[in-house]
Amino acid sequence: MRGMLLGAATLLALGAAPAIAADLPARTYTKAPAMVAAIYEWGGFYAGLNAGGGSAHSCWTNTAAGASEGCHNATGALAGGQIGYRWQSGGLVFGIEAQGDWANLKGSNASQVVAATTNQTKMNAVGLFTGQAGYAWNNVLWYVKGGAAVTSDKYNGLTAATAVFDRASDTRWGGAIGTGIEVGFAPNWSLAAEYDHLFMGNRSVGLTNIPGGAASRGETVGLDADMATLRVNYRWGGPVVAK
Repeated sequence: MRGMLLGAATLLALGAAPAIAADLPARTYTKAPAMVAAIYEWGGFYAGLNAGGGSAHSCWTNTAAGASEGCHNATGALAGGQIGYRWQSGGLVFGIEAQGDWANLKGSNASQVVAATTNQTKMNAVGLFTGQAGYAWNNVLWYVKGGAAVTSDKYNGLTAATAVFDRASDTRWGGAIGTGIEVGFAPNWSLAAEYDHLFMGNRSVGLTNIPGGAASRGETVGLDADMATLRVNYRWGGPVVAK
C-alpha cells in the first residue's frame, strides 16, 4: 500500500513539473552596447608654427632699353606661424587662415643689358590670407586653399666685385593657391605638409644709386614663388567626440 502511494506521488510530481516551468517567466538577455567609433573633430580656432623652404622666380626687364636682363631663382628658408578657424560638417571642412613667415630667399644673375652688373633679388617676408576647403577621413584632412599673398622684397645691383651700387625695395600684393595634408595625432594637435604657389605679377621698380639716392635705372620685375612647409597646429575646440 505504501509503495502504491509513493508511486502515485512521483507520477503527480512529474506531471506538474512542465506546467510549473511554463508559468515561469522567460529568461531575458541584455545585449552588449555597440562600440561607437571616435571621430576626430577639426572645427574650432587653431594656431601653430611652420618652417620650410621656398624658391622665388624673378625676371628683370630694363625699362629704358626695353630689353630683358635675364631671370634667376631666389631660394632659401622660411619660418613663421599661422592662425585660423575651421568649420566641419560631416567630412567637409571649411576654414580661413592668416599666415606670416620670415623669409631668406636670395638669388642673382648677370645682367644681359648692363655691363659688369649682377641683378639680385631678396624676398624677406611672406604673408598669406586664404580660405580653405577640404575633406576629412577621421583624423586625416586633405585641403586646398586660395586667396591673397603679400611679400617684402629687395632688389640690388652688384658690381663685378659684388658690391651693391644701386638698390630698391617694395611690398607687393598678389594671389596664392595651395594644398596640404594634415594628420591629427592627439585630440587637439595636428601635423601638416603644405605646398603653396604665389602669383606676384610684374612691378615697376626704380633703383637708386648708393650713395646719394639718385635715380639709377628703371626695371620691371616679374616675380612668383613656390613654398613648401611643415606645420604643427594646436586647436581650441572640443576633444575627440563620437558622432
